[in-house]
Amino acid sequence: MSEDRVQAIDELVASGRASRAAVIVEAIDRLVADLERERIDREIVEGYRRVPETDEELAWAKSSGLRSIADEPW
Repeated sequence: MSEDRVQAIDELVASGRASRAAVIVEAIDRLVADLERERIDREIVEGYRRVPETDEELAWAKSSGLRSIADEPW
């Protein structure tokens, strides 16, 4: 681990924010969550490639988005 990273961890510990173990656990948790979000994003994109939206669905999405921005009732 680089000296910069060690120093950053030591500064967090010195500030009373967290222990070294807590810093490392949080970093791992964030990395795992990021990787899971990336996996889900890829699966969503692949799903839309396999089954693209219909023109009717796209028109509805555009219409509802515009209504939502204008704050109009459904």
